[in-house]
Amino acid sequence: MTRLSRRAFAGSAVALAAALAACSSQSSSGPEDASGAGSDGGGEGATTLEHAFGSTEVPASIDVVTTVAWANHEVPLALGVVPAGMAAANFGDDDGDGMLPWVEAKLEELGAEPPVLFDESDGIDFEGVADTAPDVILAAYSGLTQEDYDTLSEIAPTIPFPEVAWGTSWRDMITANATGMGRVEDGAALIAELEGEIEDAVAKHPAIEGKSVMFLTHVDTTDLSTVNFYTAHDTRTMFFEDLGMTIAKSVQDASAETEEFSSSVSAEQADVFDDVEIIVTYGDEALVEALQADPLLSQMPAVKNGAVVHLPGDSPLGTAANPTPLAISYILEDYLVELERAADASA
Repeated sequence: MTRLSRRAFAGSAVALAAALAACSSQSSSGPEDASGAGSDGGGEGATTLEHAFGSTEVPASIDVVTTVAWANHEVPLALGVVPAGMAAANFGDDDGDGMLPWVEAKLEELGAEPPVLFDESDGIDFEGVADTAPDVILAAYSGLTQEDYDTLSEIAPTIPFPEVAWGTSWRDMITANATGMGRVEDGAALIAELEGEIEDAVAKHPAIEGKSVMFLTHVDTTDLSTVNFYTAHDTRTMFFEDLGMTIAKSVQDASAETEEFSSSVSAEQADVFDDVEIIVTYGDEALVEALQADPLLSQMPAVKNGAVVHLPGDSPLGTAANPTPLAISYILEDYLVELERAADASA
């Protein structure tokens, strides 16, 4: 598998985008007004997009785009379109304004005011979404339930995740959401641009090449009886392959037994992860010390060697470990520096 080869819900994301382009007779690729997607963003006929809940017919003319769930707003923003409404950031927001720094930077670049921010701490704000009067609702990266999807679809055509809840890669997020906007070709161009940025950045950090890695979920240092980790279905784990690293075989094997984005094993079975050279997780140095003091988890090679990347969960860096269209460019170099440090410790 090459550095940038990725699973996609219909093969290569770029190839998928090209195929979907054939479904519409026209796709806008020029600059967009920051207020919306533009009435000429689609073709003469509607486009049908298949997904986990069936299919959605996207109208040819899209003027108002609204997004729900984590990071979907980054696709229209990256394409120069400010959504009418989007989910407020509830993780990694460094200044409490409901937006991550790369989103603020993009809005400033576009000379646009922030859109309506939905508080999703208790679920989708359906009333708030309806108030924005969208032509399409983007949620390709999400954990929508069937009920959520049905309710949103009564408001406007909705683009949910293609296959697995919270398991949509950044490429597939761009492809699906861009298709929902009638911007298929622009989505494909964005993917290609980000792939080039990733390849250039990774080339400066050769020490991480081929390293076997896993991503632990938030670790409770008061109870280390279980090893909780993100499976190969999660975007954080998928991203390791983009960076030229290898998802540990132990994680791949465990992932084959579930469709969930996370899983766990008893600490007594932690030796199953003896093939892991680098661990990434959320926390601080005290967390690493707790792992190294534990009689079972301290035997994991990555823990024993100190090859642990601990990301501050309340910071932009911690948030950016989950790759999204705007975050990749903004924080990638910082992430690679941390991974390289762990790779040196693992040697």
